[in-house]
Amino acid sequence: MAESALSTEQILVAAEDVLRRFGPAKATVVDVARALGVSHGTVYRHFPSKAALRGAVTERWLDRAHAALPAVATGSQPPDVRLRLWLETLYRAKKHKALDDPELFATYQVLVDESSALIDGHLTALETQLAVIIAEGQDDGIFAEVGDPLTLAHTVFQATARFHDPAYASTWTTPTADQEFAALVGLLLRGLAAR
Repeated sequence: MAESALSTEQILVAAEDVLRRFGPAKATVVDVARALGVSHGTVYRHFPSKAALRGAVTERWLDRAHAALPAVATGSQPPDVRLRLWLETLYRAKKHKALDDPELFATYQVLVDESSALIDGHLTALETQLAVIIAEGQDDGIFAEVGDPLTLAHTVFQATARFHDPAYASTWTTPTADQEFAALVGLLLRGLAAR
């Protein structure tokens, strides 16, 4: 591949493949460069360090995993329907990633632990989407005005962590996982509902 024509996206795709093959402990920038047929200096021109490359791969993965959520958060359905749909979409996306590519999912669990500032920002963005839904529900009288929407969003996000936090991925395939998820979401919606 011509080094001058190399794009950031091509590097990220190659890095993801290298991480899948070698795992985060053994994958190197040299491996990524070798997969692309370029020098490691070329990769460093796009990413100043191995950590920066791994952070970009993590961010790309999170963006893809959660790509559908913003549209759900701002959709035209009533807020209670959107809240349920948003939580279902998040759960399905995470479950899908874990089951379809377990090696890469395990790699991302390691990378997520390395990228605390990136993850904090990403989680804040997700909770903000939830807060938008909750605030609209309060404004429409569907949800009770029992607290600040951001605080309630944080509570809902934490309450459902078992169904989206990668630490719980092994429980997502149990026979009762989907029923437990539905029961929890139902309980949260009843708790938020205006009386």
